[in-house]
Amino acid sequence: MKKIVFYLLLAATTTASAQTISKNALGLRVGDNDGFGGEISYQRYLKENNRLEFDLGFRSSNNVDAFKLVGLYQWVMPIDGGFNWYVGAGGGLGSFDAGENDGTFALVAGDLGIEYNFDFPLLLSLDIRPELGFNDQFSNDLDLDIALGIRYQF
Repeated sequence: MKKIVFYLLLAATTTASAQTISKNALGLRVGDNDGFGGEISYQRYLKENNRLEFDLGFRSSNNVDAFKLVGLYQWVMPIDGGFNWYVGAGGGLGSFDAGENDGTFALVAGDLGIEYNFDFPLLLSLDIRPELGFNDQFSNDLDLDIALGIRYQF
């Protein structure tokens, strides 16, 4: 009987914490991946502790300007209070301009971060996104994108 009560409490806690993910969050993600850049970031709740994140961003470094669109599927796990940690995987496409050398690229990405959900509709996050690029002229190796995110939840 104690085991049943324990599992019911565990399920109720997990369900209650899953409801802390807002249906939508829109904001900015600012970081560094081969140059400083910013992204418009949108998160969409799917179910329980899962969401999608889409980031459209611009990067500028060493005579190379690039923009990219990245989509990620994320699993969100509560820590304590308003803190959550999350992990995700996805991919993206982009375009770059390096003077005489222009082109497109593809990438696969992972995501690992921590976020704080305020009592008002604000979400702050810090994450690291390893990205493996597929283009010899722009990026054909592993890049680490570390960024701070600020999003309005609705």
